[in-house]
Amino acid sequence: MDITVNGEEKRFEAPLTVAGLLDALELAPRKIAVERNLEIVPKSLFTQTALADGDRIEIVQFVGGG
Repeated sequence: MDITVNGEEKRFEAPLTVAGLLDALELAPRKIAVERNLEIVPKSLFTQTALADGDRIEIVQFVGGG
C-alpha cells in the first residue's frame, strides 16, 4: 500500500490503521495529531481507522517547551 505521509511517498503492508502507522514510524500517539485526507482523526479512533492505498496523511507532533 502506498500512502503519502507529510508529503513523502511511503510503502507499507496492508492492512494498516492509523495506530499501526504511528507504531511503524516509531511515534508515540500521546503527543500526535493526525489528519487523513484533510480530515482530523480523533485519538479515540486511531486503532479503528483503516488506511487505504493513496491516502494522504499529515502528522503533527506537539513539542513542549518554555
